[in-house]
Amino acid sequence: FEGQLRYLVERGYQPITLTDLAMHLQVGRALPAKPVVLTFDDGFEDQYTNAYPLLKKYGFVGTFFVITRFADEERPEHMSWSEIELLHANGMEIGSHSYTHPSLWGKSYDYLVWQVLGSREAIETRTQESVRFFSYPSGQYDQLTIDVLKSAGYWGAVTVEAGSLQSAEAPFEMKRIRVRGTYDLNDFDHWLNHWLAHP
Repeated sequence: FEGQLRYLVERGYQPITLTDLAMHLQVGRALPAKPVVLTFDDGFEDQYTNAYPLLKKYGFVGTFFVITRFADEERPEHMSWSEIELLHANGMEIGSHSYTHPSLWGKSYDYLVWQVLGSREAIETRTQESVRFFSYPSGQYDQLTIDVLKSAGYWGAVTVEAGSLQSAEAPFEMKRIRVRGTYDLNDFDHWLNHWLAHP
């Protein structure tokens, strides 16, 4: 991960948040020439112990999508609320990855509200800041999910669909480039440039 951050710095990439991206797409707020958003799903403990110190070292910001029930239950493999609060206090963006991490495709309205509004309120209670972005658990969602997210006040959501081109017309279906833990720097370079060339 440190090598990947150095790669980005050396090639002139500059970190932005999903809020920065949304403001660019919706109202035209300027972005740096080579913006990059770094997102982390699931709220695993190593995102706090390993990724966060390196983000700070290299001057990067990340968006961390947390599963709020896992923090409530103090699962050792996931970040605690105190760690999530510290990330937020130090400039990281916190988003929702639902309450329990289920597939959201084909679920009822009430169930979706419980998953997406309940998790948002839990994060906001602790960070004292509005949660604007959601990451679909396992990439599973449907139009009703999007409708509930909109009604709950979210600004957008990220998918598991590969790509780098974002659209103001589809803020609830933002694409990402997945970086697997098995990637070396050659893999990282290959897939980053592939999806930039074929957004």
